[in-house]
Amino acid sequence: MFVLPTESFRDYVEHPQVRRMYLTDVGFFPCAAHHYRERRDGIEEFIFIYCMEGSGTIEVAGGKYVLHENEAFCIPQFTGHRYYACEEDPWSILWVHFKGEDVQYFPLMEYRVVKLNSQNATNRMLFLFELLFRVLEANYTLGNFIYISQVLSLILAETYDREKHNSTQEQNRHVTNVIRYMYKHLNENLTLKMIVDEFELSRSYLNSIFQKYTRHAPLDFFIHLKMKKACAMLRTTDMYIYEVAQNLGYSDQYYFSRVFKNVVGMSPKEYKNSDYFHYKE
Repeated sequence: MFVLPTESFRDYVEHPQVRRMYLTDVGFFPCAAHHYRERRDGIEEFIFIYCMEGSGTIEVAGGKYVLHENEAFCIPQFTGHRYYACEEDPWSILWVHFKGEDVQYFPLMEYRVVKLNSQNATNRMLFLFELLFRVLEANYTLGNFIYISQVLSLILAETYDREKHNSTQEQNRHVTNVIRYMYKHLNENLTLKMIVDEFELSRSYLNSIFQKYTRHAPLDFFIHLKMKKACAMLRTTDMYIYEVAQNLGYSDQYYFSRVFKNVVGMSPKEYKNSDYFHYKE
């Protein structure tokens, strides 16, 4: 663990090439059994955690994110949080505290677990952290401060900017699995929290991939699935409208009818008695 005495080197920190991105603390905790840290008000730096092996949990902004091998997460500055190692399989983590002008160019406020999908990506991450440790073991010179700043930017670029070869397949897999989960729970009132907890995804990531592949927010898509099922039930069964509503998790028939009309374009009764088979997208 290294703590960089930035207050003692204020002139260096104000240098144009350093103030863009600089670290205050960095460390490596191998097999960190019983590791626990809580900061109710957060800190003024961003906290980047990369899990090398094992697993641990990060709780921030009302969400809980499980970090597994070759996954990274960033805790935003001034945000209350706590994180801790898994008791059965404690994580080994590389971590760094940092701030600077260029943090705005990275998606550090999204509460997103990022998976490094290849051995090459993992090797690059380990190499970059090793560079940090080597430089911090040397002298505190302006040149080394500049070098550290550049390496830190590379670590964030490796995590957030470098193209991940199978990111599309992974996103498709997540969307497919969530839609299958929705189909199995059409008779329930799913919430976004229930879905992200089930699949251990962040809300922002789930919203992003659903907008990308379905052009709908997750819960909006779920409602459309319910209404498609309602259309089929109204046409192929003798169920009353209130029975269809109850079958799809709606205790209030009139609320169900309003949702149905908003999605389909006509009331359930009108749909049941018409020759209309398609609803508006």
